Amino acid sequence: MSFELKGFDELQNKLQELADKAEKLSGEHEVSFAELFVEEFMVKHTNFSSFNELLDASPFEVNSAEDFKDIPDDEFDQYISQVTNFDSWESMLEEASCEYAARQLGF
Repeated sequence: MSFELKGFDELQNKLQELADKAEKLSGEHEVSFAELFVEEFMVKHTNFSSFNELLDASPFEVNSAEDFKDIPDDEFDQYISQVTNFDSWESMLEEASCEYAARQLGF
């Protein structure tokens, strides 16, 4: 008794593509806020359609990366917990990073 299985070549190709994409994600990468906080993410987790809108609505004056870095962590955490479904900036950043990785892998 024998039978023929089809589709393994396609599966192997898909797995190789996934492995290649995962390899590209390994290590450290610089990713912009625009790439992390895409509109889909912002609409799903906030009342804003962009990260810039979230910042513009904040009580903080942010005109540069340096301005953003100067925001006190506890104050930004409080703001994030008020205008998103996250408890802190760190948890929002972590989720955005996970979703970014999933998009890069094709999920």
